[in-house]
Amino acid sequence: MLGSNLGELLLPARRRFLRDAGLGFGSLALASLLGDAGHAATSAGSSPLTLPHHAPKAKRVIWLFMTGAPSQIDTWDYKPELQARAGQPLPDADKKLGFFETSGTCLASPFKWAQHGSSGTWVSDLFPHLAQHVDDMCFIHSMHLKANNHAPAAMELMCGLNRPGMPSMGAWLDYGLGSANENLPAFVVMHERKPRGDDQIWSAGFLPKSHQALAIDARRKEAIDNLARRAGQSDAAQRAELDLLHALNAEHAAERPSQADLQARLASFELAYRMQSAAPEAIDLTQESKLTHELYGTSDPKCQVFAKQCLTARRLLERGVRFIQIFAGKNAGGDGAVDDVPWDGHVNIETNHRSCGLSTDRPAAALLADLKARGMLNDTLVIWGGEFGRTSDSQGSKGRDHNPQGFTIWMAGGGAKPGFHYGATDPFGYKAIENKVHVNDLHATMLHLLGIDHEKLTYRHNGRAYRLTDVGGRVIHDVIA
Repeated sequence: MLGSNLGELLLPARRRFLRDAGLGFGSLALASLLGDAGHAATSAGSSPLTLPHHAPKAKRVIWLFMTGAPSQIDTWDYKPELQARAGQPLPDADKKLGFFETSGTCLASPFKWAQHGSSGTWVSDLFPHLAQHVDDMCFIHSMHLKANNHAPAAMELMCGLNRPGMPSMGAWLDYGLGSANENLPAFVVMHERKPRGDDQIWSAGFLPKSHQALAIDARRKEAIDNLARRAGQSDAAQRAELDLLHALNAEHAAERPSQADLQARLASFELAYRMQSAAPEAIDLTQESKLTHELYGTSDPKCQVFAKQCLTARRLLERGVRFIQIFAGKNAGGDGAVDDVPWDGHVNIETNHRSCGLSTDRPAAALLADLKARGMLNDTLVIWGGEFGRTSDSQGSKGRDHNPQGFTIWMAGGGAKPGFHYGATDPFGYKAIENKVHVNDLHATMLHLLGIDHEKLTYRHNGRAYRLTDVGGRVIHDVIA
């Protein structure tokens, strides 16, 4: 008590006034930056954005990012011509298309294929569980982008441009729509190892840092760093510390009204405080039933990390987290130093992809089934895909190199047309040739499903208005239910 009174006496009058008047400053900043859907921060402070622009079909997004780039012609894009021409020259092959040099010779898919569902969708035997859900999926077979290496391609796919410093889609959604739960972040990333490009892929870029993702690393003992209160510290003592910090920061920020990052930092302190009570319950998988754990495969060593991530993601989605990305971790097996990167089948596409399928198929299928059973799939947009595809000709004798000119991504739920196929690659699965879809088009379509006009979601930075889709993008209405 004496220390508290002494501190009160030593505070300058101006600082005491700001403290007394500004104790709620952080909460006000949080409401502006992370709260009401009709408001979002700009570089000059807070400005209303009338969002959503139209009735949304999706309320939330989960992106299952297959790190390393799965081969479209070994997963979802069946090509009988490639199978028939194995070992023959690939027409119009570009040996420099990928990151290394390829043979120019057709490499048939080593996997067995079959049709599934009423849609008759061809699926390789990598996905016995996901194959049961093809009638809920909307396939885009004609994706393409510019970059041919992992980090810049992942940035292009997540941020619309393949250069560092750009905000990712999750940050844009947080900026535009805010959080549906003031006690949890709007944007969460999960990974077992950092993908190439790491933090740049989920960066807030030039947006206020309050829109940065919460990254959960599966390798750490504590799922969320620094979440627990200091040993022996009471809630009241911590609240008093934060109130004093808010007061001092408010005085500092009042003299610098154009620096939005100051307000963003205040918001992040307040959010971190509230997460101490909300986050432990949200990520506590012991609350789930034995049947649910069996569905996801949380005890299966081949897929348990991805399974726990998918189950955690469902719990976070239920509690209002708006955008979640799970970056698929290491292989269930692996076949050498190069191919130990998930889905990056340079050496042997069969062993690499078989391992990756085992580590992701069951949990991803369980997530779809679980969301559907809970009535959440209708307004949850699920995305599956990697940063590009793989070449139809071989690298070495059994591997495939990077291929940004044609690959497959599928969506499910959230207003995506179920059991539908859009676009096409050539008969060898080498390049997109029909209804080509650039990442800007994908983003424009996703934003549309979330009720946002992609041309109106802007942020002024360095003298110009930026948007996720840059100066491109078109909504692909054909894939919308």
